[in-house]
Parts: sequence; C-alpha cells; structure tokens
Amino acid sequence: MTPLPKLRLGSIELDFPVVQAALSGYSDWPMRVIAKRLGAPYTLCEVMLDKFINELKDRHHTRRFLWISDEEHPVGGQLMGAVPEEFGPAAVKMVEAGFDVIDINFGCPVKKVLGRCRGGFLLSQPGTALEIVSRVREAVPAHVPVTVKMRRALDDRPESRDNFYEIFDGAYARGAAAITVHGRTVEQRYNGPSNWDLLREIKQHAGNRVVLGSGDLFTPEACLKMMEYTGVDGVTAARGAIGYPWIFRDARALAAGQPLPPLPTLHEQRDILREHFRLAMQIYNEKRAAIMLRKFGIKYSELHPQFEVVREAFIHVSSLAEWDAVLAKWYFDDLPGRRREVHEDSPIQAETCEIG
Repeated sequence: MTPLPKLRLGSIELDFPVVQAALSGYSDWPMRVIAKRLGAPYTLCEVMLDKFINELKDRHHTRRFLWISDEEHPVGGQLMGAVPEEFGPAAVKMVEAGFDVIDINFGCPVKKVLGRCRGGFLLSQPGTALEIVSRVREAVPAHVPVTVKMRRALDDRPESRDNFYEIFDGAYARGAAAITVHGRTVEQRYNGPSNWDLLREIKQHAGNRVVLGSGDLFTPEACLKMMEYTGVDGVTAARGAIGYPWIFRDARALAAGQPLPPLPTLHEQRDILREHFRLAMQIYNEKRAAIMLRKFGIKYSELHPQFEVVREAFIHVSSLAEWDAVLAKWYFDDLPGRRREVHEDSPIQAETCEIG
C-alpha cells in the first residue's frame, strides 16, 4: 500500500485514518482512553439519546456520561433519537461538555431501537433524517464538525437504496463533514458479511467527500484492506477493538511498512487490564466498575494461551481485589500472547444500543 493520507473531519485533521467507533455498552471513558494511548487518533463515545442528554442533570452519579479528559481530544459524541427538535439542544449540551464532533446515529439495527423509530429506522424516513442533520448543524458552532453514521440501506429493496442515497447526499448538502457507512443493511443486523463492493460504489459516488467504512474490521490487516479495496478515506474499528485496543498500534505499524508487532505478552496485557480497572474506578464505584469490566475481561482473555479458564475467572469478578487476583494468578508469567480467533458473526452489542 501507498502511505495512508491523514483523515479530515471538517476542521479536525487526524494523523491516521483508523479510528474507534461508537460502541454501545463499551466505549465509555476508560475504553476510549486506553484506545487513545494505543494509537487511536480519534474515538467516539457510546451512543446517547437526545432526550436523555437534554434531561441530564449535573450530579455526581451522572457526570460519567459526559466525562472527557484532556488526553482524549479529539473525541466525538454520538446522538440518537426520533424527534428532530430534541437533537439541537442535545448537541449543544454535548459540545459544552467538551465533545469535539457530533455524530448522528442512523445505523443502529437493534429491534427495540427500530421499534421506537430511532437509529436505522430513520433510513426509511429521509425527510426526518435530513431535518435532524440540519438542526444539529444549525445548533452547534461552525467549527464543530457534524458527522453521520449509516448502514448501506434498511434492506435490499430498490426503494431502500434510493432512500440511502437521498439521505447520504442530503446530509453532505446540509453540512455533514463526513459519513460512516456500515457495509450491512439494518435488516442484516450483525449477520452475514459486510458488503465491501457496495462500500466501494458508495465512495466512488461520493467523490472527494469524506467517507469512512465499517464492518468486519477485526484485524489491523482488515482495516487497511478495506481502505485499499473500497477507497474509503478512513475506517472505524468497532467490535475488533473490544479486548484488543492494540489494533490501532498494529494498523499504524503495517501502514508504515513495518512488520506486524508481536502480540502483547501476558505482562503487557496485565498492565492494560490493571489500568483499565483503575480508570473505571474514577467514574464508577468499585462494584459497578467490576461489573462493567467483566465483559472486557472476557474479550481480553481471548489473547491468553489458557483463554477458556481465564475467561471463566473474569466472569465471576465482583471487586478490585478479585480482579487483581485474576491478574496475579493468570498473568504472573510473561508468556507470549495468543492470536484470538475471529468470529465475524459474534453478536457483541448492548441490548438497547443506547444510553438513556
């Protein structure tokens, strides 16, 4: 591959075009910080409902939802909802909290979300979707980029394809700086392969407008191959980054023409696992942090040569002491890491695909 160009999101220039996607139930502040430290040039918070943000009070136990630290920037806040009038005020509140980009979710395929006319449902409602883009763009300062997350269509019917392009072209016309397109339809959810041929077609249609690709990016090699094959300007690592934040470090190395770095040893994994819990303790109480970290431990365990027993150990963690005990027992010897198996149909997602 030729050297990868920088990625521009409106007024923001990123030094590398592989970024961390918004991940419902996962991409809270600790995960974003870990990804940033391991090479992600930009991260997105987990999607939040516009109405939830508008009603959120500045209280100690709710501050974590809009928690941002200096080392994170630039960081994006993702919004989802059904009522256009709710989006502008919510976007302003997120900018005031410190988010550098406002991303609008028209892609979530979870049944509960669709039933409430949010997320991917709006791909069937071009008028409403474009009104939302306009309201967000008009509400936030001009220097704050507004971006959109979409799937390639609601389903494979011709009218769904027409709706996609109406929203896609209309969003840019209303000031969207970039659009991320997932290569599956909403109807597919997380089943079947992401259609990279359609992503290539969409990028060719977009011309010099900024398009990011998403779907089936479980390895650093896949991140670079998607850009090479489809021509998209950047990609968003989603499920592939859970439990493997080194994907950003590795993608940077490959893009620079260097060999793929060795898999993180058990001591390298241990240090990240310990730091992840320490960061979580800054925004959650100990019990909540332990519960939140179980699902991360399960994914991190896939890199351990005895992953099955280590996974089981993480499942039962309920305190910092128990977390440290798992690390002391299973990460004591600095053994080589294990290359995890790629399960492209793994249903990693929050049940609701939203906060609020």
